[in-house]
Amino acid sequence: MLNYTISEENYIKTIHRLQQFGTVTTNALAAKLKSKPASITAMMKKLKTKKLLNYQPYYGFKLSAEGNKVALLIIRRHRLWEYFLAEKLQFSWDEVHEVAEHLEHVSSKKLIDKLDEFLGFPTADPHGDPIPDAMGRIKNIQKVCLSDLPLNKPATVCQVADQSPAILELLNHNQIKIGTRVEVKRKFDFDNSLEIKIKQAVPFTISEQLAKNIFLNYAE
Repeated sequence: MLNYTISEENYIKTIHRLQQFGTVTTNALAAKLKSKPASITAMMKKLKTKKLLNYQPYYGFKLSAEGNKVALLIIRRHRLWEYFLAEKLQFSWDEVHEVAEHLEHVSSKKLIDKLDEFLGFPTADPHGDPIPDAMGRIKNIQKVCLSDLPLNKPATVCQVADQSPAILELLNHNQIKIGTRVEVKRKFDFDNSLEIKIKQAVPFTISEQLAKNIFLNYAE
């Protein structure tokens, strides 16, 4: 696989994220990357020339099979570095993303494979996002959104969807993290907020917005 510039890799990763919701438009990508449409168009032509993109002017674009492969390997590097930072250097989960944004561009396959082995081949990063393996494969995990969890059905937090500092700060405040055992004790029709219980703590209420960003595995 060829090496790509930092700018190209950032575009590839962003397109991969956006295309989960359909064909990506120039305006959507420009808004996400805070770039001018003319710059987006120029990069799309470059990525198409490298056979990483299926692109038609005015119709939007998606990554090609090779582009998706490259995107998954970038994501693999990013999430392995996040795991390393959190588990070995004791970074908090709201600190790892920004540092990993720089480290993900170290593209040595040997280094990343050795890092994976050193870490014990983790399957998820500190936020619960799956880590692609060396072949770009992602393990599917059965999960349920906290807002859909039945009453009094214990489950374990396995992923946080919105990883913004504000959300992570709120989760830290409520002592909710990956691996936390949660039960929903009550659902309020007025605003869809939830009363939840964790460990031996007194039950407390969280908003619907926060609940929709927390995903869980059913506990045994």
